[in-house]
Amino acid sequence: MGLFDIFNRTAGAEDRRTERRRSGDAAEDAALKYLTRQGLKLVERNFSCKGGELDLIMQDGKSLVFVEVRRRSGQTHGGAGASVTRSKQRRLIIAAQTYLQRFSTPPACRFDVLAFEGDNMQWLKNAIEDQ
Repeated sequence: MGLFDIFNRTAGAEDRRTERRRSGDAAEDAALKYLTRQGLKLVERNFSCKGGELDLIMQDGKSLVFVEVRRRSGQTHGGAGASVTRSKQRRLIIAAQTYLQRFSTPPACRFDVLAFEGDNMQWLKNAIEDQ
């Protein structure tokens, strides 16, 4: 293996990551469209802080909804919903707490997951609870 083979291998990995990001963005777009049709309103998209990232922040009546969007090609390893691990849940809670600091009186809120598996989508309301 020559020096240039190493560069070609690295470039291939970048391409996969780019495709993965595009797939994630498409899932977020589909989730936003679906939730909007269900009557929720977009507050913010891709809120990022030191503790984590929130894919979508939606308004559902008087409640804020922090939405995690997950896409998997199938149900291997438990599927998209199961991919929201305890560690990921902690990061989502930290990001939500950071976001809520802007309110003098925080509104009611919940964590939902929109799980895409192949062509199927499942909306898991109140999927994460602050422990």
